Amino acid sequence: MLANTLEALIDIQALQNQDAEDRYITDGVNWQHYETLLARRGDNPGWRVIYLDGVLEIVSPSRRHESGKTRIGTLLEIYFLETDTEYFPLGSATFRLQEQRGGAEPDESYCLGAEKEFPDLAIEVVLTSGGINRLEVYQRLGIQEVWFWQDDRFFLYHLRQASPVPFAQTYGYEALSRSALLPELDIELLAACVRHTNPLTAAKEFRQRLREQFG
Repeated sequence: MLANTLEALIDIQALQNQDAEDRYITDGVNWQHYETLLARRGDNPGWRVIYLDGVLEIVSPSRRHESGKTRIGTLLEIYFLETDTEYFPLGSATFRLQEQRGGAEPDESYCLGAEKEFPDLAIEVVLTSGGINRLEVYQRLGIQEVWFWQDDRFFLYHLRQASPVPFAQTYGYEALSRSALLPELDIELLAACVRHTNPLTAAKEFRQRLREQFG
């Protein structure tokens, strides 16, 4: 039964046939089957896999989803360049830990300061509700900061290892209005530029505002 389910999930072309944000969730998947699925998918970027405690979620991102995540990544890299911030982009690479029974593939991810096994920052574009709780997965992977782009705004969460109890409902993450990793970044400005109808104009305006701030 499980083998047949995995065979169906490998039908990449069927998942990519429409622009809708397709999602498939199944449970009872052990770690070996999860690894097998990742291996058979290879480097195909058309769909992403999230795993937590035997629950497997596969998402085929829509065009709107990919547009949002690419715009965010473009603007952040402008910020890194204009502020001379050392960064290492990891994109949608697979991050997983068998002993934590969790794995995820963020929309964008970055190491800051130095390249590491796991990113400091993971970014998720959210267009539909439901599915595996991303904060729980990222907490198990030890990701310091997670940003969600949802309803045309950012929601920022920073992992508080020293005092997780007050943030139990968010798996040890504290909701923030400004990034703890990038405290000088104007999140509202970034959001306004992501929402802008013209990506080129938005990038130029964002760069100019940065130069005024840091020049």
